[in-house]
Amino acid sequence: MSTVLGFLAIIFWSTSVAFTRSLAEQVGTITASAAIFLFSGVLGCACLALTGWNPRKLVALPRPYLIGCGALFVSCCLSLYLAIGLARNRQQVLVVGVINYLWPALALVFSLPVLRRKAKLTLLPGALIALAGVFLATVQGGSFSWQSFASDIRGAWVPYVLALIAAITWGLYSNFARKWGGDAGGGAVPVFLLATGLILAALRPAFTEQSHWHLRALLELLFIAAVPLLLAYVFWDVAMRKGRMILVVSFSYLIPLLSTFVTWLYLRVPPGANVWIACVLVIGGAFICWYSVEAG
Repeated sequence: MSTVLGFLAIIFWSTSVAFTRSLAEQVGTITASAAIFLFSGVLGCACLALTGWNPRKLVALPRPYLIGCGALFVSCCLSLYLAIGLARNRQQVLVVGVINYLWPALALVFSLPVLRRKAKLTLLPGALIALAGVFLATVQGGSFSWQSFASDIRGAWVPYVLALIAAITWGLYSNFARKWGGDAGGGAVPVFLLATGLILAALRPAFTEQSHWHLRALLELLFIAAVPLLLAYVFWDVAMRKGRMILVVSFSYLIPLLSTFVTWLYLRVPPGANVWIACVLVIGGAFICWYSVEAG
């Protein structure tokens, strides 16, 4: 069952980029991110309270999991949602999504030093192919020249860096959640979500944003907070701690394709040929990485 929850998390995450960008365009990047995480965190903690959860159970969790994984979780969420909101246009949102979804390959690579897994020599080319996909996604028109690459990211590098940080931190989280929290009776994802929301709320006064709340924005907020955020992260945490980690992570190589397709439909921004090819490269690289790492 824990493995199935991981599969559901992957499907839910495929909707996050499109819906988050739409909400950010309506109410502002920081406002949208703070509202999403605060609502999701409060909702998650309320659900835990109804099941008999109390702060003593939180304190009883392994300290490395609570602090270490909590820091990685918050860093990932802050980086990803700011990257989506700060993208200069919807076309760049597609690229941000591809870069972020480099994390399945990174999670498999990080499993070697963190979880002491063994790998075949094909792991290196697999990782390089995934990186090539990220490179291609950031180059408009699909040109591989360094000049065009530098031109495309000049003045708009912040979302790309943030998306890469999100990919790295989530790849690390997926492994350390297994290492530090595998024997824990429960996780602390709702608390991590609430902590992220509080940090964003504290940052909100430093930014000038115009927010236009209406029915569509409220519905998007409810959906993001409940489905691709709360349920997806809780399901993933369970899958990483209790399920077949390598199988679940390997299935997640489908996220770039699913996310790009959902973004195309919801935001009505057709991906260029380079974005589709980039998705295939990231998926192929992640698949090779999965093949190269021992199952577990």
